[in-house]
Formats: sequence, C-alpha cells, structure tokens
Amino acid sequence: MPPSVHGVKTTIAGEKHYLTRGTGAYRRASLALFLSGFSTFSLLYCVQPLLPIFSQEFAVSPAESSLSLSLSTGFLAVAIVCAAAVSEGLGRRSLMALSLVGAALLTVATAFAPNWHLLLVIRALQGLVLGGVPAVAMAYLAEEIDPRGLGATMGLYVGGTAFGGMSGRVLTGIFAEYLGWRPALFLIGAIGLAAALGFIALLPPSKNFVRRPGFDPRFHAKAWLGHLKNPALPFVFAIAFLAMGSFVTIYNYAGFRLVAPPYGLNQTELGLIFTVYLFGIGASSIGGLIGDRIGHFRVLLFGLALTAAGSALTLFAPLPSIILGIVVLTTGFFMSHSIASGLVGKLAHGTKGHASSLYMLAYYVGSSLMGSAGGWFFAVEGWAAVVLFTLAMLALAFISACVAQHFAQGFAQDFTRRKA
Repeated sequence: MPPSVHGVKTTIAGEKHYLTRGTGAYRRASLALFLSGFSTFSLLYCVQPLLPIFSQEFAVSPAESSLSLSLSTGFLAVAIVCAAAVSEGLGRRSLMALSLVGAALLTVATAFAPNWHLLLVIRALQGLVLGGVPAVAMAYLAEEIDPRGLGATMGLYVGGTAFGGMSGRVLTGIFAEYLGWRPALFLIGAIGLAAALGFIALLPPSKNFVRRPGFDPRFHAKAWLGHLKNPALPFVFAIAFLAMGSFVTIYNYAGFRLVAPPYGLNQTELGLIFTVYLFGIGASSIGGLIGDRIGHFRVLLFGLALTAAGSALTLFAPLPSIILGIVVLTTGFFMSHSIASGLVGKLAHGTKGHASSLYMLAYYVGSSLMGSAGGWFFAVEGWAAVVLFTLAMLALAFISACVAQHFAQGFAQDFTRRKA
C-alpha cells in the first residue's frame, strides 16, 4: 500500500500526492470547495428571483430582464477559458481566491447601481471575475483528490453549487420582500465575501500542480484542441450546453408564470420554491457515489431522463404539480451535472484545467443563450412552448450521452490493448 502522510497519499512511483478520504486535509479541501461553489452560485444566481421586479422597475421585457443573469453567465463562459490558462501560471488556489473576493464586492456594488444599463455592466464584470472559480475548482479536484474518490468529492462540490444557487435565490427573495431588492443584493454580497474568506483559510495548497511561468498561446491552443480531438469529450461538452440551457430556461421563466394569475405568488413565496435545490444537493453527492460503483454513464442517462420528466410535469396547471416538476427537474439536473463534470476529469489526458474550462464554457454558453432564447418562446407561445423547447434540448443531451459512452468504451478497450 502506498504510504500516507498527513492525509496526503503518495503513489508507489512517488509522483503524485493525493488527498485521501477520511483525513483532515481531505475534509478541509472538501469544505473549502463546498464554500467556493456556494459563494460562486449564490452570487451568480441571486438576481433570478428579482427578474419580475427588474421588469417592472426598469420597464423592460421578461427577456430583457433575463440579461441581468444571461450577461453574467455569458461573460463567465468566456472568462472560464482564459482562467484555465491564467491558473497555469498564477496557481489554482490564488486565482480562485481573487475571483471569489472580487465577485462578492461587485455584488455589493450592484445594490447601488443607479440605472438598468449600469446594473448590466456590473453583472457582466461579475461574470468575468467569477470565471476564475468553476473550471479551476474542477481541475484542482481532478489533480489533488484520490481518483477512487473523485466522483464523491465532485458530487460534494456540485452540492455546494446547488446550495449556493438555492441560498442566493431564496434569501434574495425573502430579503427583497421585506427590505427591497437593493438591500437584498448588498446582504448576499456580504455573505459571499464571508464564504470567500472561509475558502482562503481552509483550502490546502496544491501538491500535484506544476506552475507554468509566462503565457504560451501555442501551448494553450494545443491543449484545447487536443481535448476537442478526444472522441468522447465534445459530446460531454454538448451535454453541459444542453442540460444547463434547459435547466436555466425553466428557472428563468417559472417566476413570471407564478407571480401572475391564477397563482399570484409574492417574492417570499417565489423564493421559497427554490428550496427545492436541497434535492439537488443530495442528488449531486448520491449521484457521484452511485456513479463510482455502478458506472457513470448509467447514472448520467438516468439523470437526464429525470430532468425531462420534471420539465414535463410543470405543464400541469395545479401549483403542487409545478413544484413537484421543479423538484424532479432539479434532482435530475444536478445528478447529471455531477456525473458529467466528473467524466471530464476521467476522460481528459493531461491539462485537465483546459478540459474543465471547455466543459464550463459549454455549460455557461448554454445558460446564457438558451436561457435568453427561452424568453422568446415564453412571450410568443407561453409556458407550453418553454417546456417543449427544454424537452428538445434534453433529447439531444440524451443522444450525446449515448454517443459519448460509445466512444469512451471504445477508447478504454484500445488503451487496454495497447498496454497488453
């Protein structure tokens, strides 16, 4: 058995030093990454329950109000690609810390935006700053965690993102109901800053990361192109684009449906619906554990089917059916995302940060483009058109998962033959 020192496992060859489950270092890293996911997604999605308020206060359409979220996720998608390259020189831990602190301060600044256009500018800048977290966090986990427990740890990180997404939406809705939307955003920014400081205090330094001084465009271009040539990875990236696009579309426009007659929910009631994210937290961790045992693609396909079933349930008029549909959709989505993000680390060969950045690029481009496109369907044909739009995306995601599984199995067989 390889020796273990202070929770860090050294391989027989002495080349890697992994954090192993059950040790203090592993627990600190897990909690730190949970806090990073919480902070990132609470800051990113805190505006979602405010979209109907923005639409009224600034006299903009539902699709235009969604720009306060879509611009953040769109710029985040671009920043993620750059963040992977920057982290090769600056370091994973340092870049994540700077990003979390900067994004929290920008959320505080959003509370003081005097007009709609400046609010959008600040939200776009926030997306740029947050790009230093998601892809780099996935790369840190893939590099530092014992591969045998990577699925569970990735599930815990994704659970942190689910908890953050829930907290940002729920707390913002409650704060906005009683204090107004500006104090609500100020408080969310303060909570995000506290989480960022906790992350800095807890995360262990990287052991397996090799810093690359300077910036070599050819190296990064070659790394990204290499991952795109991997037969399975582009289809995993497609899953990220399509699944996230469908998920955000439902969440963006469900609020407009539920504040209108016959439901007439207030901001607190609307925000409390987002507590269904708790199901996403459990699904992320459980999905990762089950995937480690019975196969990741099996769980991925099940999660996508569950997401589609939840989307379809929201077609029914009774409020309990809509809430149940959102619960099922959230459970399936986070199970799928947990598995797909873990597959990136398993299928990528070297430069895992670059592979993660491509996954997150697809993830947030899907959120930005499809989330805004859903507003057109909602305005023209209503909720039924929104659901059909999401079901079409999820059908394509399911097909992509089947193709990715085929190529991944073929590659594994080829690799085994080469070793033999």
